[in-house]
Amino acid sequence: MTTVGWLSCSQADVPDGDGWLSPREQATLAALRLERRRMDWRLGRWTAKRAVRAWLGACAPGALDAVEIIAAPDGAPEAFVAGRAEPPALSLSHRDGVAVCTVAPSKTAIGCDIEAVEAHSDAFVTDWFTEEERAAVQASPLSSRALVTALVWSGKESALKALREGLRLDTRDVVVRFGVSPWSDGLRWESFTVVGPSGRSCFAGRWRHHLGHVLTVVTPAPWDSDPAALVGSASPHRGLCSSTRLPLS
Repeated sequence: MTTVGWLSCSQADVPDGDGWLSPREQATLAALRLERRRMDWRLGRWTAKRAVRAWLGACAPGALDAVEIIAAPDGAPEAFVAGRAEPPALSLSHRDGVAVCTVAPSKTAIGCDIEAVEAHSDAFVTDWFTEEERAAVQASPLSSRALVTALVWSGKESALKALREGLRLDTRDVVVRFGVSPWSDGLRWESFTVVGPSGRSCFAGRWRHHLGHVLTVVTPAPWDSDPAALVGSASPHRGLCSSTRLPLS
């Protein structure tokens, strides 16, 4: 059985100082001028490094700077681990001081996204959603419309990351479909699917509420069971840091 792990950290988890960053990562950080961008970038790298370490378990190198998270030419983050020819695949997202990293076996097409549940205009839905997705939003109760909109957008973002395209691809080229009513309580992992451009690719996804946001994860493999119980990862710093492994068939 293939598994997908996820880990979430908050801004308060990130330690002072940059000694946990590799020289290449420190060079990237030095090129970032805006303080908000630097904070988000450090949070993302801290979360991703800890996720990769937790995924590798006993095989993990001793120091966090032995795990590098470097952007590929297409912009997607990739892990480089000392002594490992095939490091795990990962996807990374952050919003409002919370970051999430998902980790899977090497070369797995994986995407994750965390989004705030907030009101969006009709123009936003018209501009970015397909006709099928707009109909799903309109069919949802008014009290759940912001949630459904956030889920559709987050599912799209996750799929575009798994495709390694991001917003270079038209968001209407991927279609998010829910297996059950998306306005369920979201306290458990719920399923959805995403059909890719021209129906050539299909992703299976899971979503749930997470710290006042929605979190989505997609992979090409179908999901046959709910996520396993939480494993590992108490944070040595302040704030929240949690992880779990998600079984896939």
